[in-house]
Amino acid sequence: MDRKEILRQKKRIVIKVGTTTITYEETGNINLEKLEKFVRILINLRNKGKEVIVVSSGAVGVGRAALGLDKRPDTEAAKQACAAVGQARLMMIYEKLFNEYSQLTAQVLLTKESVTNEECRKNAKRTFDELFRMNVVPIVNENDAISVDELAYGNFGDNDTLAANVAELVKADLLILMSDIEGLYTDDPRQNPHARFIHTVVKIDEKLENMAKGSSSDFGTGGMSTKVNAAKIVTGSGADMVIASGDNIYAINDIMAGKKIGTLFLSREHGKAVEDELSPERPQFRRKSKKARKAENQSGPEIKDF
Repeated sequence: MDRKEILRQKKRIVIKVGTTTITYEETGNINLEKLEKFVRILINLRNKGKEVIVVSSGAVGVGRAALGLDKRPDTEAAKQACAAVGQARLMMIYEKLFNEYSQLTAQVLLTKESVTNEECRKNAKRTFDELFRMNVVPIVNENDAISVDELAYGNFGDNDTLAANVAELVKADLLILMSDIEGLYTDDPRQNPHARFIHTVVKIDEKLENMAKGSSSDFGTGGMSTKVNAAKIVTGSGADMVIASGDNIYAINDIMAGKKIGTLFLSREHGKAVEDELSPERPQFRRKSKKARKAENQSGPEIKDF
Protein backbone atom coordinates (compact mmCIF):
# COMPACT_ATOMS: atom_id res chain seq x y z
CA MET A 1 0.00 0.00 0.00
CA ASP A 2 1.56 3.32 -1.08
CA ARG A 3 1.28 6.79 0.45
CA LYS A 4 -1.46 7.89 -1.93
CA GLU A 5 -3.68 4.91 -1.15
CA ILE A 6 -3.10 5.22 2.61
CA LEU A 7 -4.09 8.89 2.77
CA ARG A 8 -6.99 8.88 0.31
CA GLN A 9 -8.95 6.34 2.36
CA LYS A 10 -8.94 8.42 5.54
CA LYS A 11 -12.41 9.06 6.94
CA ARG A 12 -12.02 10.85 10.31
CA ILE A 13 -9.35 13.57 10.31
CA VAL A 14 -8.04 15.84 13.06
CA ILE A 15 -6.27 18.98 11.80
CA LYS A 16 -4.28 21.15 14.16
CA VAL A 17 -3.38 24.68 13.10
CA GLY A 18 -0.66 26.50 15.01
CA THR A 19 -0.67 30.14 16.06
CA THR A 20 1.80 31.10 13.33
CA THR A 21 -0.47 29.49 10.73
CA ILE A 22 -3.58 31.57 11.43
CA THR A 23 -2.21 34.84 12.84
CA TYR A 24 0.15 37.58 11.71
CA GLU A 25 3.42 37.35 13.59
CA GLU A 26 3.87 41.14 13.69
CA THR A 27 0.51 41.95 15.31
CA GLY A 28 -0.94 38.70 16.67
CA ASN A 29 -4.17 39.47 14.77
CA ILE A 30 -6.05 36.79 12.83
CA ASN A 31 -4.98 36.21 9.23
CA LEU A 32 -8.52 36.29 7.87
CA GLU A 33 -7.50 35.47 4.31
CA LYS A 34 -5.73 32.27 5.35
CA LEU A 35 -8.39 31.28 7.86
CA GLU A 36 -11.08 31.68 5.20
CA LYS A 37 -9.11 29.39 2.87
CA PHE A 38 -8.69 26.89 5.70
CA VAL A 39 -12.43 26.78 6.35
CA ARG A 40 -13.12 26.32 2.63
CA ILE A 41 -10.74 23.34 2.58
CA LEU A 42 -12.52 21.81 5.57
CA ILE A 43 -15.92 22.28 3.94
CA ASN A 44 -14.64 20.57 0.81
CA LEU A 45 -13.40 17.64 2.89
CA ARG A 46 -16.87 17.47 4.45
CA ASN A 47 -18.39 17.48 0.95
CA LYS A 48 -16.25 14.44 0.15
CA GLY A 49 -17.76 12.59 3.09
CA LYS A 50 -14.91 13.13 5.57
CA GLU A 51 -15.36 13.91 9.25
CA VAL A 52 -13.13 16.71 10.50
CA ILE A 53 -12.07 18.08 13.87
CA VAL A 54 -10.13 21.32 14.21
CA VAL A 55 -7.62 21.82 17.02
CA SER A 56 -6.91 25.52 16.87
CA SER A 57 -4.15 27.46 18.58
CA GLY A 58 -4.12 31.24 18.69
CA ALA A 59 -6.38 32.14 21.62
CA VAL A 60 -3.66 33.71 23.77
CA GLY A 61 -2.18 35.66 20.83
CA VAL A 62 -5.57 36.92 19.68
CA GLY A 63 -6.53 37.90 23.23
CA ARG A 64 -3.25 39.70 23.72
CA ALA A 65 -3.78 41.71 20.53
CA ALA A 66 -7.37 42.53 21.51
CA LEU A 67 -6.25 43.74 24.94
CA GLY A 68 -3.50 45.88 23.42
CA LEU A 69 -0.63 44.13 25.22
CA ASP A 70 2.73 44.72 23.54
CA LYS A 71 4.38 41.54 24.80
CA ARG A 72 3.52 37.97 25.72
CA PRO A 73 1.93 37.68 29.21
CA ASP A 74 4.52 36.89 31.87
CA THR A 75 2.14 35.60 34.54
CA GLU A 76 -0.19 32.62 34.44
CA ALA A 77 -3.18 34.80 35.40
CA ALA A 78 -2.49 37.25 32.53
CA LYS A 79 -2.07 34.37 30.07
CA GLN A 80 -5.36 32.83 31.17
CA ALA A 81 -7.13 36.20 30.85
CA CYS A 82 -5.76 36.60 27.31
CA ALA A 83 -6.91 33.07 26.50
CA ALA A 84 -10.42 33.79 27.77
CA VAL A 85 -10.73 36.94 25.62
CA GLY A 86 -9.01 35.41 22.60
CA GLN A 87 -10.96 32.15 22.59
CA ALA A 88 -14.26 34.01 22.36
CA ARG A 89 -13.02 36.16 19.47
CA LEU A 90 -11.46 33.20 17.69
CA MET A 91 -14.62 31.13 17.96
CA MET A 92 -16.73 34.04 16.71
CA ILE A 93 -14.60 34.26 13.55
CA TYR A 94 -14.70 30.49 12.95
CA GLU A 95 -18.46 30.45 13.39
CA LYS A 96 -18.93 33.34 10.96
CA LEU A 97 -16.78 31.69 8.28
CA PHE A 98 -18.42 28.27 8.65
CA ASN A 99 -21.88 29.88 8.58
CA GLU A 100 -21.20 31.09 5.05
CA TYR A 101 -21.42 27.42 4.04
CA SER A 102 -24.32 26.63 6.42
CA GLN A 103 -22.01 24.45 8.49
CA LEU A 104 -22.60 24.21 12.24
CA THR A 105 -19.62 24.29 14.60
CA ALA A 106 -19.16 23.48 18.28
CA GLN A 107 -16.59 24.78 20.72
CA VAL A 108 -14.99 22.02 22.80
CA LEU A 109 -12.59 23.14 25.56
CA LEU A 110 -10.64 20.33 27.20
CA THR A 111 -8.36 19.91 30.19
CA LYS A 112 -5.97 17.01 30.69
CA GLU A 113 -8.51 15.48 33.05
CA SER A 114 -10.94 15.27 30.11
CA VAL A 115 -8.82 12.55 28.48
CA THR A 116 -7.08 11.07 31.53
CA ASN A 117 -9.91 10.53 34.01
CA GLU A 118 -11.87 7.48 32.87
CA GLU A 119 -15.33 8.94 33.51
CA CYS A 120 -14.47 12.30 31.91
CA ARG A 121 -12.95 10.51 28.94
CA LYS A 122 -16.14 8.53 28.34
CA ASN A 123 -18.22 11.71 28.52
CA ALA A 124 -15.89 13.55 26.14
CA LYS A 125 -16.01 10.70 23.62
CA ARG A 126 -19.82 10.55 23.79
CA THR A 127 -19.96 14.28 23.10
CA PHE A 128 -17.70 13.99 20.05
CA ASP A 129 -19.63 10.99 18.74
CA GLU A 130 -22.91 12.88 19.04
CA LEU A 131 -21.44 15.94 17.28
CA PHE A 132 -20.32 13.71 14.40
CA ARG A 133 -23.79 12.17 14.25
CA MET A 134 -25.27 15.69 14.02
CA ASN A 135 -22.79 16.67 11.26
CA VAL A 136 -21.22 19.38 13.42
CA VAL A 137 -17.54 20.38 13.12
CA PRO A 138 -15.90 20.41 16.59
CA ILE A 139 -13.33 23.18 17.19
CA VAL A 140 -11.08 22.17 20.06
CA ASN A 141 -8.65 23.97 22.32
CA GLU A 142 -7.26 23.48 25.79
CA ASN A 143 -9.30 25.31 28.40
CA ASP A 144 -6.42 27.70 29.15
CA ALA A 145 -8.62 29.98 31.24
CA ILE A 146 -8.84 27.36 34.00
CA SER A 147 -6.18 24.78 33.08
CA VAL A 148 -3.37 24.49 35.61
CA ASP A 149 -0.42 22.22 36.12
CA GLU A 150 -2.40 19.99 38.45
CA LEU A 151 -0.61 17.42 40.55
CA ALA A 152 -3.12 14.74 39.63
CA TYR A 153 -3.45 15.28 35.87
CA GLY A 154 -1.14 18.08 34.70
CA ASN A 155 -1.92 19.98 31.50
CA PHE A 156 -1.31 19.25 27.84
CA GLY A 157 1.57 21.72 27.64
CA ASP A 158 1.15 22.28 23.90
CA ASN A 159 -1.51 21.83 21.23
CA ASP A 160 0.46 19.13 19.41
CA THR A 161 -0.05 16.86 22.42
CA LEU A 162 -3.67 18.02 22.76
CA ALA A 163 -4.33 17.18 19.10
CA ALA A 164 -2.74 13.74 19.50
CA ASN A 165 -4.89 13.01 22.56
CA VAL A 166 -8.02 14.13 20.70
CA ALA A 167 -7.13 11.94 17.71
CA GLU A 168 -6.67 8.97 20.04
CA LEU A 169 -9.91 9.74 21.91
CA VAL A 170 -12.13 9.92 18.81
CA LYS A 171 -10.33 7.05 17.04
CA ALA A 172 -9.32 9.29 14.14
CA ASP A 173 -7.67 7.83 11.04
CA LEU A 174 -5.30 10.75 10.54
CA LEU A 175 -3.81 13.72 12.39
CA ILE A 176 -2.36 16.62 10.41
CA LEU A 177 -0.19 19.13 12.29
CA MET A 178 0.05 22.42 10.39
CA SER A 179 2.70 24.68 11.92
CA ASP A 180 5.93 26.57 11.17
CA ILE A 181 7.77 23.26 10.77
CA GLU A 182 7.74 21.68 7.30
CA GLY A 183 8.67 18.24 8.57
CA LEU A 184 11.48 16.20 10.09
CA TYR A 185 15.10 16.32 8.91
CA THR A 186 17.97 14.02 9.80
CA ASP A 187 19.58 17.13 11.35
CA ASP A 188 19.01 20.89 11.56
CA PRO A 189 19.23 21.94 7.87
CA ARG A 190 20.26 25.46 8.79
CA GLN A 191 23.39 24.19 10.48
CA ASN A 192 24.09 20.99 8.56
CA PRO A 193 23.97 21.33 4.75
CA HIS A 194 23.96 17.53 4.44
CA ALA A 195 20.71 17.19 6.40
CA ARG A 196 18.08 15.24 4.48
CA PHE A 197 14.32 15.60 4.67
CA ILE A 198 12.42 12.56 5.97
CA HIS A 199 9.31 11.91 3.86
CA THR A 200 8.09 8.78 5.66
CA VAL A 201 8.71 7.37 9.14
CA VAL A 202 7.78 3.74 9.77
CA LYS A 203 9.07 3.38 13.33
CA ILE A 204 9.83 6.00 15.95
CA ASP A 205 13.05 4.78 17.54
CA GLU A 206 15.62 6.34 19.86
CA LYS A 207 17.68 7.64 16.94
CA LEU A 208 14.72 9.52 15.51
CA GLU A 209 13.76 10.94 18.91
CA ASN A 210 17.31 12.23 19.33
CA MET A 211 17.06 13.95 15.93
CA ALA A 212 13.96 15.77 17.15
CA LYS A 213 15.56 16.78 20.43
CA GLY A 214 18.46 18.27 18.52
CA SER A 215 16.17 20.58 16.53
CA SER A 216 16.55 24.28 17.24
CA SER A 217 14.02 25.57 19.78
CA ASP A 218 12.91 28.47 17.58
CA PHE A 219 11.26 26.12 15.09
CA GLY A 220 8.04 26.75 16.98
CA THR A 221 6.44 26.89 20.39
CA GLY A 222 6.00 23.14 20.61
CA GLY A 223 9.19 22.29 18.74
CA MET A 224 9.94 19.10 16.83
CA SER A 225 10.32 16.99 19.96
CA THR A 226 6.67 17.54 20.98
CA LYS A 227 5.56 16.65 17.45
CA VAL A 228 7.44 13.36 17.51
CA ASN A 229 5.92 12.61 20.92
CA ALA A 230 2.50 13.39 19.41
CA ALA A 231 3.29 10.96 16.59
CA LYS A 232 4.04 8.23 19.16
CA ILE A 233 0.59 8.71 20.71
CA VAL A 234 -1.21 8.75 17.36
CA THR A 235 0.59 5.86 15.67
CA GLY A 236 0.28 3.84 18.87
CA SER A 237 -3.50 4.21 18.61
CA GLY A 238 -3.52 2.89 15.03
CA ALA A 239 -3.73 6.20 13.14
CA ASP A 240 -1.22 7.99 10.91
CA MET A 241 0.13 11.52 11.28
CA VAL A 242 1.57 14.20 8.99
CA ILE A 243 3.69 17.20 10.00
CA ALA A 244 3.59 19.98 7.39
CA SER A 245 4.17 23.72 7.05
CA GLY A 246 1.18 25.99 7.50
CA ASP A 247 2.65 28.64 5.20
CA ASN A 248 0.59 27.20 2.34
CA ILE A 249 -2.73 26.13 3.83
CA TYR A 250 -3.66 24.42 0.55
CA ALA A 251 -0.99 21.83 1.39
CA ILE A 252 -3.81 20.03 3.23
CA ASN A 253 -5.33 19.17 -0.15
CA ASP A 254 -1.99 17.85 -1.38
CA ILE A 255 -1.57 15.75 1.76
CA MET A 256 -5.00 14.19 1.30
CA ALA A 257 -4.16 13.48 -2.34
CA GLY A 258 -1.12 11.47 -1.21
CA LYS A 259 1.56 13.88 -2.42
CA LYS A 260 4.91 13.99 -0.65
CA ILE A 261 4.12 16.96 1.54
CA GLY A 262 5.61 17.03 5.02
CA THR A 263 6.66 14.01 7.05
CA LEU A 264 4.26 11.07 7.26
CA PHE A 265 4.40 8.92 10.41
CA LEU A 266 2.82 5.54 9.78
CA SER A 267 0.99 3.35 12.26
CA ARG A 268 2.26 -0.14 12.87
CA GLU A 269 -0.37 -1.56 10.50
CA HIS A 270 0.64 0.59 7.53
CA GLY A 271 4.34 0.53 8.36
CA LYS A 272 4.55 -3.22 7.71
CA ALA A 273 4.56 -2.79 3.94
CA VAL A 274 6.47 0.52 3.72
CA GLU A 275 10.02 1.60 4.48
CA ASP A 276 11.42 4.87 5.82
CA GLU A 277 11.88 7.31 2.97
CA LEU A 278 14.41 10.14 2.85
CA SER A 279 14.83 12.81 0.21
CA PRO A 280 18.00 12.78 -1.92
CA GLU A 281 20.84 15.00 -0.81
CA ARG A 282 20.47 18.63 -1.75
CA PRO A 283 21.13 19.50 -5.42
CA GLN A 284 24.54 21.06 -4.80
CA PHE A 285 25.80 17.81 -3.30
CA ARG A 286 24.26 15.71 -6.06
CA ARG A 287 25.98 17.99 -8.54
CA LYS A 288 29.34 17.41 -6.85
CA SER A 289 28.82 13.64 -6.99
CA LYS A 290 27.85 13.80 -10.64
CA LYS A 291 30.89 15.94 -11.35
CA ALA A 292 33.20 13.45 -9.62
CA ARG A 293 31.74 10.51 -11.59
CA LYS A 294 32.09 12.48 -14.78
CA ALA A 295 35.75 13.16 -14.04
CA GLU A 296 36.38 9.46 -13.42
CA ASN A 297 34.86 8.49 -16.76
CA GLN A 298 36.74 11.08 -18.76
CA SER A 299 40.26 10.66 -19.95
CA GLY A 300 40.59 14.35 -20.75
CA PRO A 301 40.67 17.35 -18.41
CA GLU A 302 37.76 17.90 -16.08
CA ILE A 303 35.00 20.13 -17.46
CA LYS A 304 33.84 22.60 -14.83
CA ASP A 305 30.13 22.62 -14.12
CA PHE A 306 29.03 26.12 -13.31
